[in-house]
Amino acid sequence: AAKRGELVRAALAGTVVSISVGIGQEVAEGATLLIVEAMKMETAVAAPRSGTIIEIKVSDGDAISVGSELVLMR
Repeated sequence: AAKRGELVRAALAGTVVSISVGIGQEVAEGATLLIVEAMKMETAVAAPRSGTIIEIKVSDGDAISVGSELVLMR
């Protein structure tokens, strides 16, 4: 059975200003996945663990809310 990936969700509402990873990219725990701007401050969204990016669910400029699905990793 295919192992289900882990969803990285938004901890805060804001706007996606840049995406730092690509599909298939291996990332280390703590690596920056994307940057969210909220209340004029930029916040990095970090990988919760090491893994591989299997899906990116947002694009630059997307407005996100708390709990929005951002990245799926395996």
